[in-house]
Amino acid sequence: MQAEIEQLFDNKPEKYTEDHFRIFQEFRGALNAGVIRAAEPDPSQRTGWRVNAWVKKGILLGFRMGTVVDMSIDPARQPFLDKSTYPVKQFKPTDGVRLVPGGSSIRDGCYIGRGVTCMPPMYINTGTWVGDGTMIDSHALVGSCAQIGANCHISAASQIGGVLEPVGALPVIIEEDVLVGGNCGVYEGTVVKKRAVLGTGTILNRSTPVYDLVRGEVYSATDDEPLVIPEDAVVVAGSRAVTRNPGKDWGISLYTPVIVKYRDSKTDTKIQLEGLLR
Repeated sequence: MQAEIEQLFDNKPEKYTEDHFRIFQEFRGALNAGVIRAAEPDPSQRTGWRVNAWVKKGILLGFRMGTVVDMSIDPARQPFLDKSTYPVKQFKPTDGVRLVPGGSSIRDGCYIGRGVTCMPPMYINTGTWVGDGTMIDSHALVGSCAQIGANCHISAASQIGGVLEPVGALPVIIEEDVLVGGNCGVYEGTVVKKRAVLGTGTILNRSTPVYDLVRGEVYSATDDEPLVIPEDAVVVAGSRAVTRNPGKDWGISLYTPVIVKYRDSKTDTKIQLEGLLR
């Protein structure tokens, strides 16, 4: 499948044939089943993850191949127009996914594990991978190709950015047992390692360093690697003073995420998280 997808992506045929659409449907089916994914764990990488560029090419290929069609249930009351290659993802009760009614939408071509709960309204884009037992809360957005581990809580109004292009760029990674607090934003290929906690309103991206008050370190992205948040880190929204030029005289501070502690695996998780995020 990989060779066929890459050939189609690179050659850009003038007209797509039935065989081409068959290849893409098999590709999309593999995404839905979790057999292939845009990024996957790789212990040999410093981030612990590697990009599958050919998978991202396949996702982009689907947008290129598709035409805009009317998928509306009721065109007059709720029009729904999208690429023919990316309809709404279908579920059966046996899939074990809880999709609560009220305006949520999941695009086809993504893996949603068993026990996932989707609270309305929320949105999951194509190419994503969501592990078993995770909750995507109300008004949360999960972007293309984002990878979210098992037993995470993506709280209300949080945004997990997607990275579809360039195809070689790592998408946003949220590893297992992570709690993303309300109104957080994780963007630009940031990797949040296992059991980390992001306090309400925390924003993580490539341009803002993270200050670790416990270990006395500063974490930031480089030209070659994304920002990586360590395992068990508890990150909150903070600020740092401007120390020169007019900013100092005006008393201006800049936003920065701050690691204030690390989770203790012996502490009851539920009680600890409630206390940290109040």
